[in-house]
Amino acid sequence: MQNLAYTPRGTLTPNRPLADLTWLRVGGPADWLFQPADAADLAAFLAALPADVAVFPMGVGSNLIVRDGGLHAVVIRLGRGFNGIEVQGDTVVAGAAALDAHVARRAAEAGRDLTFLRTIPGSIGGAVRMNAGCYGSYVADHLISVTAILRDGTQVELGPEDLQFSYRSSRLPDGAVLIFATFRAAEGDPATLAARMDDQIAKRDASQPTKERSAGSTFRNPSGASSTGRPDDVHDLKAWKVIDNAGMRGARLGGAQMSEMHSNFLINAGGATAQDLEDLGELVRKKVLQTQGISLEWEIMRIGEFGAARNQGE
Repeated sequence: MQNLAYTPRGTLTPNRPLADLTWLRVGGPADWLFQPADAADLAAFLAALPADVAVFPMGVGSNLIVRDGGLHAVVIRLGRGFNGIEVQGDTVVAGAAALDAHVARRAAEAGRDLTFLRTIPGSIGGAVRMNAGCYGSYVADHLISVTAILRDGTQVELGPEDLQFSYRSSRLPDGAVLIFATFRAAEGDPATLAARMDDQIAKRDASQPTKERSAGSTFRNPSGASSTGRPDDVHDLKAWKVIDNAGMRGARLGGAQMSEMHSNFLINAGGATAQDLEDLGELVRKKVLQTQGISLEWEIMRIGEFGAARNQGE
């Protein structure tokens, strides 16, 4: 990167294809991919980066469609230096790159209950951003604070009031990169917690296409009484149900398909482009709106430019 006043200790790669970094295996390249060595490296890099250069923090790509034209931004992807997990009394401190499932298991081994994270795909950074939840528990119910590096390189601590959690969303400053989160976890018997997680996994595998290339739930459940992200939310209307009612279970477009097993899962059935996937999702939204007057909202994040993938070396 020309004229950057700081030489990073991590890895900075130009024109990096992103398809292999996402669960759906589609999309064009990013202008740059930066994998910082540690928090200090990340902070110095962001401080030196020109203010007009866009930054996109990326986790493990479990809830993401990168469009075929790629992404005109510096993608920040945290690695091993950011995946630590520590249990301290009734708190669990997890690096943003730690996998949700690993955090749930490590906490359970220490007799702390974050079992709701066990079946949520992805990493802690993404779970906080999306206020991820399962079995009636949300990140918002357990989060004490997060530490983040802002776009100007400043390190800050943010509480739930700063993040303004709502259903499947939070509000973070643009370009901010989460580096770790601290949760409060209730006490539990390790064996009981392990058994509960085993049961959750069995139920998930019996009802969701976990062997397919998907990005988890495609659309948010339509809101009921509220969208606060709290356990007392009412989401009686299920996205899979309204998709079924629209006759879109198993629908195909190019290499994209709405799963026969779970109709709210968009899968790459083989050779799909990002355009195939997004167009099929939009077709599903159109059919649901036409048949039931319900406007589904994407849960999968879609980023980047439309069009054919840019040639490497451009």
